Amino acid sequence: MTATKYTFQTSGVCSQEISFSIDEKNRIHNVHFLGGCPGNLVAIGKLVEGADATQVATLLKGNDCGGRGTSCADQLSRAITAALSQK
Repeated sequence: MTATKYTFQTSGVCSQEISFSIDEKNRIHNVHFLGGCPGNLVAIGKLVEGADATQVATLLKGNDCGGRGTSCADQLSRAITAALSQK
């Protein structure tokens, strides 16, 4: 199965970068956050593994962390949306 890898520089959160792949069936794989809260971010990666990328982006969009106006989950949503627009 072919998948395209994406890397996204985050903004306004503790993690600095998110990498992931989206396969030809629009499923997300191998989500990895550089920096941030390891327990929560590893859990997000496990929860979204194999899920539809569009649904994940919709589900996580707008999640806020401590009044920052964004969160690592929201940044993943933005990254997925950007990746899908490149397809």
